[in-house]
Amino acid sequence: MDDIDVHEDKQGDVAQVDEAVLAAVEAAMIRIRRRQSRRSLARPVMKGLAEPVDLNTLAVIDAVDEGTGEGGLDVTVGFVADRLAIDPSRASRIVADAVRSGFVRRVASQEDGRRSCLELAPMGEEAVAAAHRTRQAFYSELLEEWEPGERREFARLLTKFVHSLDEAARG
Repeated sequence: MDDIDVHEDKQGDVAQVDEAVLAAVEAAMIRIRRRQSRRSLARPVMKGLAEPVDLNTLAVIDAVDEGTGEGGLDVTVGFVADRLAIDPSRASRIVADAVRSGFVRRVASQEDGRRSCLELAPMGEEAVAAAHRTRQAFYSELLEEWEPGERREFARLLTKFVHSLDEAARG
């Protein structure tokens, strides 16, 4: 990674990203996507719960938790579809499964009573707490050998990168 560089213009601004940087980011993203598609972190979460949770239900729980954390947003099936990058009809089916299994519940929107929103049921709150604990313990192990400054910088840059991905998706 030390040979990865960026080209700078006279003011020191990044004018062009080096091809080696782009290739390294692409390779890393492919490896992350493959690992995520195996859902390697979901299985340990499920083992720690009193009630079994389906992988799709866990994805819904994560999306509802994320939406709830964004403050004031109505978390709907459409929101879940957007967050999971799936079509609304598939989102509707997996949300219905999450509701049936007791992890998520439907509630009336505070903005529009005709609109149905989603929130975590107590079992969903337990599942999302277990997910956070499991993932953070895993990341803690991975980052254990890193210097504290490296950890903070990694978190800052990764968050910035994901923000850029979100902005690009919005168009």
